[in-house]
Amino acid sequence: MCLAIPMRIEVMDGVQARCSAGGIEREVNLFMLQDQPLVIGDYVMVHVGYAIQKVDAELARQSQALHAQMQQG
Repeated sequence: MCLAIPMRIEVMDGVQARCSAGGIEREVNLFMLQDQPLVIGDYVMVHVGYAIQKVDAELARQSQALHAQMQQG
């Protein structure tokens, strides 16, 4: 089973970005989405350090809420 986390792009430098979710920041590779227009503030689904899909803010919020429910048991 694979798990991707929705993260917000905070800083971009070419195909590298610093993204955040839930107060945690990570370096994320944007290479797989280089054909899509990405800007600071966009949300991307991140799996093992790679952004694999751009998502809208509402889908990111719903996914974050679901992850929070799973952590509560």
